[in-house]
Amino acid sequence: MKTFIPEGYKPALGLYETQKAIGLIKSVFEVKLSSALHLKRVTAPLFVDPKTGLNDDLNGIERPVQFDIPATGTDAQVVHSLAKWKRLALKRYGFYVGNGLITDMNAIRRDEELDNIHSVYVDQWDWEKVIDRETRNIDYLRNTVERIVSAICGTLDEIKWQFPQLQTELKRDITFITSQALEDMYPNMTAKERENAFTKEHKTVFIMQIGDKLRSGERHDGRAPDYDDWDLNGDLLFWHDTLGIAFEVSSMGIRVDAKSLASQLKKAGCEERAELPFHKALLNDELPLSIGGGIGQSRLCMLLLGKAHIGEVQSSIWDDETKSICDEAGILLL
Repeated sequence: MKTFIPEGYKPALGLYETQKAIGLIKSVFEVKLSSALHLKRVTAPLFVDPKTGLNDDLNGIERPVQFDIPATGTDAQVVHSLAKWKRLALKRYGFYVGNGLITDMNAIRRDEELDNIHSVYVDQWDWEKVIDRETRNIDYLRNTVERIVSAICGTLDEIKWQFPQLQTELKRDITFITSQALEDMYPNMTAKERENAFTKEHKTVFIMQIGDKLRSGERHDGRAPDYDDWDLNGDLLFWHDTLGIAFEVSSMGIRVDAKSLASQLKKAGCEERAELPFHKALLNDELPLSIGGGIGQSRLCMLLLGKAHIGEVQSSIWDDETKSICDEAGILLL
């Protein structure tokens, strides 16, 4: 999807009101999410040592931003996400079953393709929660998704009370479906086309089991093999009325245990990662079982405020074509 402006689009909020609303969304939602999932706020790194294996490899092709630190004689990588770091932090900070952490994650993904919903700058609420073996199942995953959706919809209610001119409507009831069932339903469509068709009908959707190959031999979407368990994860999508697309707000899941990590490393052809410190600890059952995910801050602001471009709610760098298209439409990129 290239940058486009929906016909007749006019933002419901002006620049000043938008900034006020962004601040309100971020404060209200964090409180609601923390309460719903029993999370405590912690600080998090902007960069990590690549030798630790803590950086998120995403789809395995994205290049991390790397730089040297002369004072330590080491290199550092700006994080892609905190998926692995959070799990290590749960152990180091002494979190116990049923409780977890939440933090601001700021990342640079320089290879991201720019369009209405993608930027090289990524901002998320990253969260992670300790679970036990008995709750490592689909039912617990679904219950967690329901709690997150309730927090999102509750935040929208408060924002609309402050800004009644907003027309955003979200469906609280979630339709759960596996990526394989989605492919079976729409066998002649691409993964994104399937997401759009299904979410347009059901409005709020959680697509489960992402990362492994489907019966067609294709993957619904890429997932690194060493954080989510591909049988116990998924993406949370809402229908974005302004753009007319399925709009991903969160990727999340129950994390790998020793058995699923070994299996997924083999499937991904990267068994050498088993020698990295993080992976060794996981394979030796030295880290707590957990569930976690990232919820896009700019994405959520876009959704709740009905914005057509992510540059309306975050400051980044854009190509000349994007700037020209937005300028002609009267859209101010921050």
